[in-house]
Amino acid sequence: MSTFAILFLMLVVILIAAEVFTNALEHLGEKLKISEGVTGSLFAAIGTALPETMVPLLALMAGTSNTAVNEEIGVGAILGAPLMLSTLSICLMAMAVLSKRGLQGHLVPERTGLTRDLNFFLAAFSFSAIALFVPHQLTAVRAAIGFALVLTYFIYIMLTLRASAHLVKEGHGTEAEEKMFLCRMGLPENMAAIVTQLALGLALLVAGAKGFIHGVESASELLGISPLLLSLLIIPIATELPEKVNSILWIRRHKDTLAFGNITGAMVFQGTLLPAIGIMLTPWEPRQEVLLGIVITLLASLWLRIMVHRGQLKVWHLAINGAMYVTYLAVVLI
Repeated sequence: MSTFAILFLMLVVILIAAEVFTNALEHLGEKLKISEGVTGSLFAAIGTALPETMVPLLALMAGTSNTAVNEEIGVGAILGAPLMLSTLSICLMAMAVLSKRGLQGHLVPERTGLTRDLNFFLAAFSFSAIALFVPHQLTAVRAAIGFALVLTYFIYIMLTLRASAHLVKEGHGTEAEEKMFLCRMGLPENMAAIVTQLALGLALLVAGAKGFIHGVESASELLGISPLLLSLLIIPIATELPEKVNSILWIRRHKDTLAFGNITGAMVFQGTLLPAIGIMLTPWEPRQEVLLGIVITLLASLWLRIMVHRGQLKVWHLAINGAMYVTYLAVVLI
């Protein structure tokens, strides 16, 4: 089977897995009586981010015999995911609803949760940017920044869970619109069936993403991309982007809170825990591709935060995030 046929097949697997996963996740959120913000920002974001989290960890701890290459892949994978999430993934949501809502169409995610996600991400990722200029030999300073990032994520989890009960009372509880797939086959709708379907969806996501990675890596050999650029551009698209199909499915069903939470929650996860690992285990230096990627990521996130604060989030606003991703590609590839 050709490389491109494998890529197409793995993409189909990922699309099916995303549908299975989101269907079960909505039923889990409804069963636990939690808000859509928690379901999207914590459950969906962490659940779909775990597979690609292994890429930088494996590169740094069990990669090739070339330490420099391992570090480039690790740093690129760590920083590439937030870059893609804040730009390309956000833009794809706009494209998914453009025909129905139009450029001036409104997007109505629950504002407090989205604002919290973006505030935490902007603060944490700014510290990651500052750490680029901390000399590697200052291990105590780097360790302190890494610890602060880990602590930031745990505080974020606590605040998100604390806000859930109030949001449910206000009508932002998770509601499942369709019957669970396994229940259509005759299984009772209980927690065991929900967990089983979640595990099945996640397993398919992992298998599809891993197969997609191998296909992309084979295709990338023809392009002659460096390990750093490969990990910054290709790996996040292969691992993170397909799993964000969840957000496209949700936003097309007018579940804007779940759609945004899935992306911004993953941004917080990928912008705190993984940079902490990079800061402590790699040189974490301000190379051009790295520094520009961080700047674009922060600008895209800040733009989204400003639009949310104005209370008029429109479809065309998200297109600006996509333009920032194209700008990054133009600078690093030309």
